[in-house]
Amino acid sequence: MGEQNPGGGRKTVKTAKPAAEKVSAKKVPAKAAAVKQRPAKKAAVKAAPAKDASAKEAPVKKESAGKAVSAKKAPANESHTSLVRRARRINRELAEVYPYAHPELDFENPFQLLVATVLSAQTTDLRVNQTTPALFAKYPTPEDLAAAVPEEVEEILRPTGFFRAKTKSVMGLSRALVKEFGGEVPGRLEDLVKLPGVGRKTAFVVLGNAFGRPGITVDTHFQRLVRRWKWTEETDPDKIEAAVGALFPKSEWTMLSHHVIFHGRRICHARKPACGACPIAPLCPAYGEGETDPDKARKLLKYEKGGFPGQRLKPPQSYLDAGGRPAPPLGAA
Repeated sequence: MGEQNPGGGRKTVKTAKPAAEKVSAKKVPAKAAAVKQRPAKKAAVKAAPAKDASAKEAPVKKESAGKAVSAKKAPANESHTSLVRRARRINRELAEVYPYAHPELDFENPFQLLVATVLSAQTTDLRVNQTTPALFAKYPTPEDLAAAVPEEVEEILRPTGFFRAKTKSVMGLSRALVKEFGGEVPGRLEDLVKLPGVGRKTAFVVLGNAFGRPGITVDTHFQRLVRRWKWTEETDPDKIEAAVGALFPKSEWTMLSHHVIFHGRRICHARKPACGACPIAPLCPAYGEGETDPDKARKLLKYEKGGFPGQRLKPPQSYLDAGGRPAPPLGAA
């Protein structure tokens, strides 16, 4: 807003003498126009509170309380800078919702995490966590698993599905570890992806959670959510990894993966996302694809968000402190 005459613009115009009007004929109309425009500026100021009120109606931190939420459409020609800011804000919000996010496979060392991740293909982490205790009790090292009888391993892995192919993979990678790496899991991406049954996704799970080396885990949940949020339109996992990795500092990649995957498993489901119970609904371009009624949406929540046991039999303490519950062992009622 421009500067104003201390004596008041309106009063100056009304008391000006006719002679003065002729002398400053070019200047007075401009002042008068400025005076006429001031009420419009005041009206705009009065309208501002309504804008603030609308912002208060859509809090991000709180879960839906019955108020309508409109989808936040990503700009058609969104700049890279704007996309980076939007993506990082979503990750910050997810970090507050899931401060206990973690890998949902039980493991005690890199070898156990590597094997468990390979077994998690085409099944749930819960089923893997219920199966691996018996596997690692009988075959605790790569040397043990490499020398196992395949039929015996197959019987243990049967509950995970595709058990013959998985037996071949875990025994094959165990032999490779013994032969090429002295029975130790390597800490380099280029070495891990050479092992039988190990791709980039599995390798980044191991690197990020067993070695503390940042990596993005592009699983089915991650792929679904980053496209819903318009972070990328890519469908190839490697291209998704590159596109999303460019939006965040490398140091955040591992926890970013946990945040996104946790959200996809608990709230932003594939077939029926719980939009009405989503804490980041005001930021989501895809809001409305799922159930928007808060009461109905809350019934769709899973694991600790829905009051149910989690996927790990031995979850971290932070998860338990947040109200999470351990998964039951295999065969438990």
